[in-house]
Amino acid sequence: MDPLDRRVLVLNRLWQPVNICGCRRAVGLLFLGHAEVVDVDDGGRFSTHAIDSWIERSRGWRGTEVIHSVAVSLRSPAIIVLASYDRLPKQEIRFSRRNVFERDGYRCQYCGERFEPRDLNLDHVVPRDKGGGTSWENVVCSCVACNTRKANKLPAEANMFPLNEPAEPNWRPLFSSPSYRPFRVEHESWNHFLVTGDRKSA
Repeated sequence: MDPLDRRVLVLNRLWQPVNICGCRRAVGLLFLGHAEVVDVDDGGRFSTHAIDSWIERSRGWRGTEVIHSVAVSLRSPAIIVLASYDRLPKQEIRFSRRNVFERDGYRCQYCGERFEPRDLNLDHVVPRDKGGGTSWENVVCSCVACNTRKANKLPAEANMFPLNEPAEPNWRPLFSSPSYRPFRVEHESWNHFLVTGDRKSA
């Protein structure tokens, strides 16, 4: 995997998990001074590093998670903590299959049941062949059975209406449900924050 394609856990100033972002975004926040890297040693102690400190700490690192550029080699961070924000600075949320699932809480918007991602589809509320677009306002999470039953009918024709009116989310819904973690944990150090929400002192 390209180190820049890795995902990074984002903590707010209180060291509470608030998001997961791509490594490219995380590195950009580091260079802007909006965040610091949270590193954990073999003893489970956490320390923070601004970009200069993290570049120095990355020297000589042997592993696959190193980002190489003309000027520096930088170890891909697993966790960052925001310096000035409770959440990530506002950024347009990309319309994607996974983000629709996350917005809808991995719950079929017709039968109301939760499913694993592999058992879900996207449904156009107003079918495309009837003028419906592929957008936040017209696409919902649907299980295979409901998606098949609705087919290309309008909601009134199928007597199937979404539980929630679809809309573009104004925040990342990854941490809206503490008991439901649809995403995979990509680094062991994440578990400390996702399970306990506490911080170990350095």
